[in-house]
Amino acid sequence: MPRAGLTVDRLVAAAADLADEVGFDNVTLSALARRFGVKDASLYSHVKNLQDLRTRVALLAGGEMIDAIAEAVAGRAGRQALAGFAGAYREYALRHPGRYAATQLPVDQADRDLVADAPAFRRTTEITYGMLRAYGLEEPDLTDAVRLLRSTFHGYCALEAGGAFGAPRDVRRSWEKAIDALHTALVHWPREEED
Repeated sequence: MPRAGLTVDRLVAAAADLADEVGFDNVTLSALARRFGVKDASLYSHVKNLQDLRTRVALLAGGEMIDAIAEAVAGRAGRQALAGFAGAYREYALRHPGRYAATQLPVDQADRDLVADAPAFRRTTEITYGMLRAYGLEEPDLTDAVRLLRSTFHGYCALEAGGAFGAPRDVRRSWEKAIDALHTALVHWPREEED
C-alpha cells in the first residue's frame, strides 16, 4: 500500500531538487527515501526503479525548460527568437544544473513509451522546429540545425558552468557573438540538395 502523502509527482519534484543540490548522478532511491523519512522499498509503489525515476526527472526538467523557452520565443522570429530560445536555455542550465543534466539523459529502450507520450517532449520538438522553420529550413536540414544548436548551447553552458572560460572577455558578450554567428549560419544554411 502506498504511504500516505507520497506520490509520483512529489517524489519526482524532490528528486529534481536533490539533483540541483548534489548533482543528477548522485540522486539515488536511498537518498530520496531519506528525504521523506521512509525505507527505500516504500518508493517502489510509485517508481519502478532508479532509471524510471531519472527518466521522470528528465521529463519534468524538460517540461520546465521548454516552458521557459516558449515564453522567451513567443511572438518573435529570426534572430530575436533564436536569442530568446538560447537565453532561456542558458539561464535554465546554469540555474538548475542537476535538472539540466537530467535533460541530457539518453532514452533507454524501456523508457521510450514514457518519453514518447510526454507532452513536454512533443512541445520541445514543435517549438524548436517551429523556430527553425522561420529560417526556411525543412528536413533533413532541420535535424542538422537542431543538432548544431543543441551541441553549441550545451557545450557553451557546460564550459561556463565548469568555469572553463578564463579569458578576461565578458562571457555574456561571447554568448551574444555565438548567437549572432548561429543566426548567420541559419540564414545562409547550406541546403541539402535533393537526389
